[in-house]
Parts: sequence; structure tokens; C-alpha cells
Amino acid sequence: MNILSIGEILWDLIDGEPHLGGAPFNFAVHARRLGHRVAFVSAVGDDVPGHKALAQAAARGIATDFIATVPGVPTGTVTVTLDAADQPAFTIHRPAAYDHIPAGPVDFDPDWICFGTLHQTAPAMRLLTQDLLDAHPRARRFYDVNLRPGCYTRELVADLLREATVVKLNESEAEELPHRWQTACITRGAAGCTIILDGQSYDCPGYPVRVADTVGSGDAFSAAFLHGLDQGWPPAQIGDFANRVGALVASRPGATPEWTLEEAGAL
Repeated sequence: MNILSIGEILWDLIDGEPHLGGAPFNFAVHARRLGHRVAFVSAVGDDVPGHKALAQAAARGIATDFIATVPGVPTGTVTVTLDAADQPAFTIHRPAAYDHIPAGPVDFDPDWICFGTLHQTAPAMRLLTQDLLDAHPRARRFYDVNLRPGCYTRELVADLLREATVVKLNESEAEELPHRWQTACITRGAAGCTIILDGQSYDCPGYPVRVADTVGSGDAFSAAFLHGLDQGWPPAQIGDFANRVGALVASRPGATPEWTLEEAGAL
């Protein structure tokens, strides 16, 4: 499967310690670990954090061909605070380089184009994403809603929902965005998820783990969900696999910790 992921690459500052992240980047890393070919479109600043981000992206198997270096704008950062239940809250610092990805063609033939909401709040980035969607009409579209306070409008989300083939969102997002889903996944934290295929709903229980932090676990879940969907698995198998991968990542610090399929299967 060829996957084109568009959006932010940034540093999550968790207890003051930097971890490379950004939902579309995390998704790309986890999809790559599942054996898929991935092109990731983003931008970093011409600064030390940007140079480190490029090096670490490459170390995680993500080609940096489509990650631009933008002078005069800092590499993105997010301050992450964890509550008593290890649930994260995000303070997103802008301006950021991922809001200034240069327009241009991407020499890649995707089966899926994957995008979120955050970076498309910049009008130029919404246009860039639309241009890439229009340039690859064969590709199906995976939209991870992933709402952050103050970083979306209902009009933007409605527009992106119309573009999507498949939607992934959490319980609170599903309540905020009532919709008749044909193909979607609703994550429910430790309780698991609900898979919706062809308008039919299937509940899949989660896996209890000792949580290190949940940053990136939803992105790992998304990659595993799309993997199972593309493989044509039945809904229960898709949900079980995605729950296993998401729980495994939540049990380790950072958004893109190392993990293997064998470890996911052992949960």
C-alpha cells in the first residue's frame, strides 16, 4: 500500500523532554513499520530542532524528500501536560514551519492520502492539501479528525469530512460532529473502539496496559486500522489489531516508540 501523509512534524515537549511527533508524522512512522511505502509532506525550520527532526525522521525510516526546510519560521513545538490519568493536554505553539509547506507536485502514486485538521487551519495549507487530493484522484482519503482546542472551525471540519473516504475520530469528536458514517472508526480509549463499515457498527474491546503516555497511540491505532481495512479483514479483526497496536504504543513513552508485530500480538 502506498500512503501519502500530509501535515505537521513537530517536537512534543513532555515533562520538558523533546519527542519528535505531529499526528501525520506519527501515523507515517507507524504505517512504515507495518510495511507500507510512505511519502510524508511537511516542513521544518532552518534551525537546530529542524535539522534534528530531519535526522530523526530518516532514522525512523521516513524519507525526507518531501519535508521542506523553510527559513525564517521555527520548527513546530507543542507543550504536552499529562493529567492524573496520563491523558495529554496540548499547547500548540505557532507560527510553525508546517504552516508554510511550499506548494508543488509530489512524485508519488498513493493508494491513500491521509490528512488531519490542525495544519489546514492555515488557508494556504488547506489549498495545498486540496491540490494534492486533486492531483491524485485515484487515491482514497483517510481523515483523522483529531481536534485541538482553538485549532479548527466547524466549517473547515465539515469541508474535510466531505473530502474523506474514511474517517477516524474519538468519542467526544463523534458527539460534537453528528454524522451518518458509512466507513469510520470511533476510538474509546481503554474501552476499545467502534468500527463502522458499510453503515454497520461493530464494538471491539480494548486492552489494559500500564500507560506511559497516550501521545501517539491514536496515530498508531490509525495506521493499524488502515492496514486492516486495506487488507480486507473483517471488522472485528481490524478493531482488535488496531486496539493492540494503540495499547502497545501507549505503554511506552513518546509518540513513535519502537514496537514489533510480535509484541502487539502478545497483549
